[in-house]
Amino acid sequence: MTVNRPKVLNALNVPTWQDLRTAFEAAQNDVAVRGVILTGAGDKAFIAGADISALAQATAIEAERSSRLGQQVLDLIENLGKPVVAAINGFALGGGCETAMACTIRIAVEHAKFGQPEVKLGLIPGGGGTQRLPRLVGKGRALQLILSGGIISAGEAHRIGLVNEIVPASDLIPRAEAILNEIAANAPLAVTFALDATNKGLETSQSQGLALEASYFGLCAGTEDKTEGTSAFLEKRAPQFHGR
Repeated sequence: MTVNRPKVLNALNVPTWQDLRTAFEAAQNDVAVRGVILTGAGDKAFIAGADISALAQATAIEAERSSRLGQQVLDLIENLGKPVVAAINGFALGGGCETAMACTIRIAVEHAKFGQPEVKLGLIPGGGGTQRLPRLVGKGRALQLILSGGIISAGEAHRIGLVNEIVPASDLIPRAEAILNEIAANAPLAVTFALDATNKGLETSQSQGLALEASYFGLCAGTEDKTEGTSAFLEKRAPQFHGR
């Protein structure tokens, strides 16, 4: 899936958010889709942020509606039930950084840049940046980025845990495909339950998260895929999962 607005560095506006929602809803509902790669058109930007020309004219009510729309789309991405790999091919700023953070895994080219520069425009992050960034890199590092509006390199993003891997530009999509293929070789229901247990567990106490994990573990144990997976292991053969 490619955000295709290279003339404005793939900046996000309301029609783009709506297109992303439509595309991800289709991916979610298509059983043949086992995962998604999200990237940006061109070689300069993944998503460089919001469309500032549109934002400059927005009223308070319009801005809040835009924020909620973006949050809803990113919640959909985060809770798709299937892995989403952000293939970050350049600038990931503002809403672009927030979009990347909603993805399951983030890989970036060496020249990628990251940041939440909204305070420089008299705003705060509006697409989940104040919530997802602290969960990924810790409160102190997140607040330094959010309050300074600073931009960091791919290397620094990797060091603080914002990015999983850095790869050469020529390897970006092949590596993203390899990650998804590795995940797709596993039991589909187990992957979905593991994603949900992790996401929901981060929103609650550890004891509640552990209870949820045990419930999903039990659900997995009742599936045909668990029978196939354990049988294949004992028989020393590759499993054939069917998502049942």
